Amino acid sequence: MYRLLFNLFFKPLDAETSHKIVDTALRLASKVGVLRASKREKPITVMGLGFENRLGLGAGFDKNAQLVRPLHALGFGHVEVGTVTFHAQPGNPKPRSFRIPQYDALINRMGFNNDGAAVIGKRLEKLRRDYTNLPVIGVNIGKSRIVEAKDAANDYRATTKLVARVADYLAVNVSSPNTPGLRDLQQVESLRPILQAVLDECQGKPVLVKVSPDLADDDFMAVLKLVQDLALTGVIMTNTTTRRDGVGDSEILKEAGGLSGPVLAARSIEMLRIARRELPKEFVIISVGGVSSVVQAVERVHLGADLVQVYTGLIYQGPAWPRRLAKALAN
Repeated sequence: MYRLLFNLFFKPLDAETSHKIVDTALRLASKVGVLRASKREKPITVMGLGFENRLGLGAGFDKNAQLVRPLHALGFGHVEVGTVTFHAQPGNPKPRSFRIPQYDALINRMGFNNDGAAVIGKRLEKLRRDYTNLPVIGVNIGKSRIVEAKDAANDYRATTKLVARVADYLAVNVSSPNTPGLRDLQQVESLRPILQAVLDECQGKPVLVKVSPDLADDDFMAVLKLVQDLALTGVIMTNTTTRRDGVGDSEILKEAGGLSGPVLAARSIEMLRIARRELPKEFVIISVGGVSSVVQAVERVHLGADLVQVYTGLIYQGPAWPRRLAKALAN
């Protein structure tokens, strides 16, 4: 039924317009009480936090922390908001988001459009003050576009100061392909001062780093060693890819930006296997990228993921899908 509605109403619209319609509908449904989170059984503890289930929504869907409650009501045990930057920024010019339905995939080059750390920090503070029944809230932080790479550590530090107090955990994003030069910060010599700056200001909150699927294995292994050296909480993998392996050659696939969807699954699983082999059990792994079915979500846990995140699958599978995944992961 959802797929029929998707083809009738959303397919004719561009991806960003569709997202805005869904955003408005979710907020309205939550406000009038149609969407309410119920208490769920079998809570688990990860990172010292109590999660209602292992399923989370990856960063990028709720960029400005305005959908936490309705997304919780859909069944997500945690919601990662952002990416949040110190400076508010409009993102890249439109169009900047594209659906590829034949592959259940998306291409986006949004460019960290968000209201800025000060505004989002206050929004989350109000949310916590007004409501108690909330999911675990992660805040994904990134580099402001106007900041030079040499000043990235201070930029991440400033953002952390504004959002750490209202975050349950922090995700350091150095892997989006849509901010010029950002992925270069995954090199250990650049990444170390950024992570140290976030650790200095995190107020004891768990800190994870989110990495790209396009990292070579040797570079990925170096990041995992750094995670251990700095005693980070763990790693999130993966972000979107700039590669177009495994998909066709239609014109839309030539659009610049990060590709997400089932095409990411193989590399995401490969990196999950590496990380679980290299990291001691106490380091947390959040697996995201290419999860498009219950079976695939459960597989990630069997392969060693502590938590599983989705994004593109929600767009193609619909609002009833998260509950099915959460239930399967609980069992």
